[in-house]
Amino acid sequence: MAAALDNLIRLLDLEPIEVNLFRGRSPDEERQRVFGGQVAGQALVAAARTVDEPGRMVHSLHAYFLRPGDPLVPILYEVDRIRDGRSFSTRRVVAIQHGRAIFNLQASFHDQEAGLDHQSPAGRAAPDPESLPDFATRMEPHRDRLGPAIDLPRPIDMRYVDSDPLSRGDARSTNQMVWLRADGELPHDPVLHACIVTYASDMTLLDTTLLPHGRTFFDGVQMASLDHAMWFHRPFRADEWLLYEQFAISSSGARGLAAGNIYSRSGDLVVNVVQEGLIRTS
Repeated sequence: MAAALDNLIRLLDLEPIEVNLFRGRSPDEERQRVFGGQVAGQALVAAARTVDEPGRMVHSLHAYFLRPGDPLVPILYEVDRIRDGRSFSTRRVVAIQHGRAIFNLQASFHDQEAGLDHQSPAGRAAPDPESLPDFATRMEPHRDRLGPAIDLPRPIDMRYVDSDPLSRGDARSTNQMVWLRADGELPHDPVLHACIVTYASDMTLLDTTLLPHGRTFFDGVQMASLDHAMWFHRPFRADEWLLYEQFAISSSGARGLAAGNIYSRSGDLVVNVVQEGLIRTS
């Protein structure tokens, strides 16, 4: 297992403090605020650890980012066991720092059941991920702008199907695709795989809202996640290649809305994501 992925797994391994109360930490990196995917992934871990029914898996989550997270202090996750039914469990999680809520999440868990089966296929074909450059190779032409961040070990191997955001110039589009997977082999723990995909789902989606405007996050744009929703449809492994198809839906009022479909390499639709974020221009 790659060291960066091992660190991410430890990051998601929350410390139980009391009944329904967990403590998480942030990586030792120079960040102004906690990465949103980290808080969402840790909150889902906290919720899942209070679901006692075996085999009951997360099928949806809805979350709001309330305040920037402080990367220098731990985050407390307080879980409210809203309901445990015969086939569904519902949990609410509030992430707290400095005595204030910075994030809240509501997640629903469902027993595995057989039923009707239908899905929307991917919009267009994508080249094999092995044929595409990894992040460091793809971004090497932009080393002067990205600085040391380009060389940081990354737990998620992410490969742009289209050109990278900084090379598109003022070319305008409404969608992008990336392949992603955990950079190493994971234990067979479906909860861990769901939490790692939750972490990764926040990495590129909001950037999609800039594509129709021919702009990038270096063009004097202040960006931050505001809310995040996910639906989990079919089993998957986060350490196998997943195709993340992303669409810009709307931008107005200094906010942008984007959606994503995540497919397994065999073409199964495994997750849907929708996110709204701040895209305030200067």
